[in-house]
Amino acid sequence: MHGGQGPLLLLLLLAVCLGAQGRNQEERLLADLMQNYDPNLRPAERDSDVVNVSLKLTLTNLISLNEREEALTTNVWIEMQWCDYRLRWDPRDYEGLWVLRVPSTMVWRPDIVLENKSQTYSTNEIDLQLSQEDGQTIEWIFIDPEAFTENGEWAIQHRPAKMLLDPAAPAQEAGHQKVVFYLLIQRKPLFYVINIIAPCVLISSVAILIYFLPAKAGGQKCTVAINVLLAQTVFLFLVAKKVPETSQAVPLISKYLTFLLVVTILIVVNAVVVLNVSLRSPHTHSMARGVRKVFLRLLPQLLRMHVRPLAPATVQDTQSRLQNGSSGWSITTGEEVALCLPRSELLFQQWQRQGLVAAALEKLEKGPELGPSQFCGSLKQAAPAIQACVEACNLIACARHQQSHFDNGNEEWFLVGRVLDRVCFLAMLSLFVCGTAGIFLMAHYNRVPALPFPGDPRPYLPSPD
Repeated sequence: MHGGQGPLLLLLLLAVCLGAQGRNQEERLLADLMQNYDPNLRPAERDSDVVNVSLKLTLTNLISLNEREEALTTNVWIEMQWCDYRLRWDPRDYEGLWVLRVPSTMVWRPDIVLENKSQTYSTNEIDLQLSQEDGQTIEWIFIDPEAFTENGEWAIQHRPAKMLLDPAAPAQEAGHQKVVFYLLIQRKPLFYVINIIAPCVLISSVAILIYFLPAKAGGQKCTVAINVLLAQTVFLFLVAKKVPETSQAVPLISKYLTFLLVVTILIVVNAVVVLNVSLRSPHTHSMARGVRKVFLRLLPQLLRMHVRPLAPATVQDTQSRLQNGSSGWSITTGEEVALCLPRSELLFQQWQRQGLVAAALEKLEKGPELGPSQFCGSLKQAAPAIQACVEACNLIACARHQQSHFDNGNEEWFLVGRVLDRVCFLAMLSLFVCGTAGIFLMAHYNRVPALPFPGDPRPYLPSPD
């Protein structure tokens, strides 16, 4: 038992000594390097020396883009490489120790902070460069496929990096050189197509459908159009809360919603105008010959509308007869007053006259039984009743003729309203379709260019080799 524990104890002591010796080499090296090291001093042997700093940016996640505040949130790693002559040693003096890892706070670091704007430095102190791998300059933002997380709203199209020099700025001042990393991103439109664009198009299509209502249903048309207008206003308010408050550019979605608002307002105006024309009558408006020719003859044929043809004589004489109050025979003052009487009083007068006619016919039936002189006398007695009967018939015929002309005038204005409604429907439908197609084509061609910089043929991407 005691003999076996002796060699085991020696092995343990040997392992501890070797481990302590290895740690002592790192500690000794660190103590030697940091003995006279000042992390606040630039690693330059002479004042005229320039420190070359190579930069490499690795993107791990494109988190979000706050469009209202115009702020892009990302996760990146910045890799910086430079040479510090004060941190050199001979590995043979430290038993082949080649690598020593120390906290970054113990050594000098270039004052580089990634911001939303480019950093500038004096070329007399630091020379910014892009990193190189395999003899190729990394002129792009590096993306590790295993660590990168795809964004659901934005797609990265280009990610170039450029070293820029400003010849106007002196070399000894900040601003002469800067390294700029670009991210050219494009929105994935599926979310907006499903949640905003498609509902807006469908709701606006409902406003177009109001033209299938009758021309006299102007109240219902205005109600539907105003409801559509309110729905579009809600969508415009939601979009306005997300876009930045700037006048330099207007998003296409805001342009499209404004276009839909204008179309809906025009539809409301058309509905009011058509209703005003459809409810006109010959007593309030006189139809010009040009209006009758265009809206009752020419446009119905072009639009393939089925309109009942009106008699030319009736059409020409309607207005004159209604205005002059005559239709080929004279009407006494009492008859003109009778035309203005209510229907019940007019029927009462007609009933009285019908009684006179019945009495006259009764006397005529008894005429042959009487003598010639008595028969002539009976005719004289019946003459006023016959005259009253004729006047009553003329009055009824005149009233029916006047009513027929009035109905024809109303029908003409109604037909004009129908034709005007059809013309407005075709105009608004063409405007809606052409405007929607035009804005969608603008969105289709409003894409990130094939190359990140116009006129520069370099793709700023790793070579396929």
